[in-house]
Amino acid sequence: MTVPVTVGRLWWHASRPATLAASISPVVVGLGVAAHLGGVSWSRSLAALGVAVALQFGVNYANDYSDFHRGADTASRLGPPRAAASGVIPPGLVLGAALASFLVAALIGVWLCAVTSWWLLGVGAVCLLAAWLYTGGPRPYGYRGYGELAVFVFFGLVATCGTVYVEVGRVGPLAVLASILPGALAAALLLINNIRDIPTDAAVGKRTLAVILGAQRSSRLLLGLVALALAVPLFIAIPGIEHFTVFLPWLVVPTLDGPLRNSASGDPRLQVRALAQMGAVLAAGSVLLALGIWAG
Repeated sequence: MTVPVTVGRLWWHASRPATLAASISPVVVGLGVAAHLGGVSWSRSLAALGVAVALQFGVNYANDYSDFHRGADTASRLGPPRAAASGVIPPGLVLGAALASFLVAALIGVWLCAVTSWWLLGVGAVCLLAAWLYTGGPRPYGYRGYGELAVFVFFGLVATCGTVYVEVGRVGPLAVLASILPGALAAALLLINNIRDIPTDAAVGKRTLAVILGAQRSSRLLLGLVALALAVPLFIAIPGIEHFTVFLPWLVVPTLDGPLRNSASGDPRLQVRALAQMGAVLAAGSVLLALGIWAG
């Protein structure tokens, strides 16, 4: 039975809910580090979360608009329907949703700067610019194979360390090491999406990292990103920074077979499932790492 594609469902799909773990998880890890260091402000925590989620919505809506504008979202594209390409929602409205999301992120960010440090405005400006240029602008870096690297940096290092900074006013080695887990798994999430889209992206000249590497090497890179994320407890524990509870993220290991196998299957339906499965791994691993660091 086919589920009717309503306007509400199109907006929901355009927000790409399976990817929201990428914005929430680094903030959760940052809170765990901040709690371990002795300082958590719930108002700043919620603000950091608001910035991250608003940026994620903005990126997703901008991606929906830009892919349609550049002809990347064709009828042969796999996965959920896209808003701008649907013919139901005007593309300009999707662009407006992206800009509104970026504005919300900017306004919350200005408040965070006011209560912490104004130099964070520069960081915020870079984040907004990176969010737009992923698929927007004359030479989008998401079309040139740099998407996974950008996700690792902004949804790993920047989001985690930024959360720690607004909470405790400093960033140390623990925050940097902890940021690797959400960053690597968020990059894995994007890679799974791009592996699924290799045929259609290649056909329209969208050279994602998965298109450049091919399906087989992309699957090996996916395994490497997961291994890097799972190595984070070792990075933290070896210098003696933390207690054994930092190994809690290893509890997700039994769940990894599903997303890795489904992503490599070549079956679009299983690859869509792999995206949701990896999002769950990202969320669970980040929560477990935050708890492990806090309890350490």
